[in-house]
Amino acid sequence: MAAPGAAATDLEVVRGKRAALFFAAVAIVLGLPLWWKTTETYRAPLPYSEISGLNALQLRLMVPVTVVFTRESVPSDDQEKLPFIVVHEREIPLKYKMKIKCRFQKAYRRALDHEEEALSLGSMQEAEIMLAEPQEQAEGSLTVYVIPEHSSLLPQDMMSYIGPERTAVVRGIMHREAFNIVGRRVIQVAQAMSLTEDVLAAALADHLPEDKWSSDKRRPLKSSLGYEITFSLLNPDPKSHDVHWDIEGAVRRYVQPFLSALSAAGNFSVDSQILYYAVLGVNPRFDPASSSYYLAAHSLPHVINPVESRLGSSAASLYPVLNFLLYVPELAHSPLYIQDKDGAPVATNAFHSPRWGGIMVYNVDPKAYNASKLPVRVEVDMEQVMEVFLAQLRLLFGIAQPQLPVKCLFSGPKSEGLTTWELDRLLWARSVENLATATTTLTSLAQLLGKISNIVIKDDVASEVYRAVAAVQKAAEELASGHLASAFTASQEAVTSSERAFFDPSLLHLLYFPDDQKFAIYIPLFLPMAVPILLSLVKIFLETRKSWKKPEKID
Repeated sequence: MAAPGAAATDLEVVRGKRAALFFAAVAIVLGLPLWWKTTETYRAPLPYSEISGLNALQLRLMVPVTVVFTRESVPSDDQEKLPFIVVHEREIPLKYKMKIKCRFQKAYRRALDHEEEALSLGSMQEAEIMLAEPQEQAEGSLTVYVIPEHSSLLPQDMMSYIGPERTAVVRGIMHREAFNIVGRRVIQVAQAMSLTEDVLAAALADHLPEDKWSSDKRRPLKSSLGYEITFSLLNPDPKSHDVHWDIEGAVRRYVQPFLSALSAAGNFSVDSQILYYAVLGVNPRFDPASSSYYLAAHSLPHVINPVESRLGSSAASLYPVLNFLLYVPELAHSPLYIQDKDGAPVATNAFHSPRWGGIMVYNVDPKAYNASKLPVRVEVDMEQVMEVFLAQLRLLFGIAQPQLPVKCLFSGPKSEGLTTWELDRLLWARSVENLATATTTLTSLAQLLGKISNIVIKDDVASEVYRAVAAVQKAAEELASGHLASAFTASQEAVTSSERAFFDPSLLHLLYFPDDQKFAIYIPLFLPMAVPILLSLVKIFLETRKSWKKPEKID
């Protein structure tokens, strides 16, 4: 009777072993992979190799220059060699990881009949009007006309002329090396109208080391899709001054034409406000010699912060805000003047702060106090004020006076306050700045995602990264081809997509969820189930090992 009981016990033992092995197999084969798959961090693939290649990107900025030779501008033997193309390339010496080369592609040709007729007129203004009629030039391109050496179109002491459009004029020469001499003059004019080391250095100010470019050169605003401009009238003493300003008419007459010409660089919105009892944060000092008050140069930085707290324009703005303040000093501190570093009065009685805006002090005519009672009615001369504010606006955007060659006549900007080639130069600088910003953003994002493995990379974030990389490559190709407008558009898309990917909120979901917290959550769940299975497997292993060592009986 013992045999059936022993057999039943052995059968139960075998069943237990099989059940333990089955549970272990299910946990290992199905449970662990399923748990691993359902708890893993989803990371869409990114073009890491292409992003790392952006650091070694070489920018070639191609400037198409058409050089038009009139009759008798160079020897007849040289005229017979036309047309042909000459390429002049040089590297911009900047301490930056991205190598930048400027390439001037000069296409030499003879002047057409209408060009000969225009350049034979009596003045450059008439010639420019006639030359501008047939066709419009592409963004970033230049046309340089070579006139006879003794032509009366320019003053005799001038060798070249730069106009408000994308055209210039240089004198030719009757010499056997005429093409080389004229070519050097053309390059000097083209560099002044397009790309210089200072322009690119200012655009890359945030990416260059401090020892190369000091902080006082960091004037240009950072590239953005839009800008907000606020004009504020500060009247700290309304009991003494009843100030009136026609800001709406001034914006329409002076500011709007300038912003319309600058519209290719971004969208602009303009507003205005009047602030009463808004005083400066610095007490002016009295000058007994002139019976006036003054603000020293070292105290000007302390003026902005107290006033800025009253403006309230940048709190809810998505774009950079430019503040232009017209300050009418109170009667107790009138007249008030701004001094430079040498202690001399500033001619405009104004100053500007890079990437912030400008402040102008508008003094009331002392005769007004004798003729009427307080408050004195003050009519602001908006032409004088807007002349200063427009000059400051040009500086804030990095539109400085060009570095003209020797004996070069510059006609100055048009009525809009901006020449066409100045806008092109701004677009060149903005394109390079956008590419540098997008490259830095993508590189930082790739390094961050490579170091922290539990950050989720969603498909839409990956698509933005791919779009940014493609836009950077497209912008570099367009710059190398001389297509400035499309290059600038692609560079804006690169910055927008790269920053949209970098600041995506989904990248922070698992950033503060390390692996030790995972174990703290899952161990209480799996430990009660895993302990019996592990103990059963150990027992099976020990029994199997013992049975292997048991000696066989020999009858």
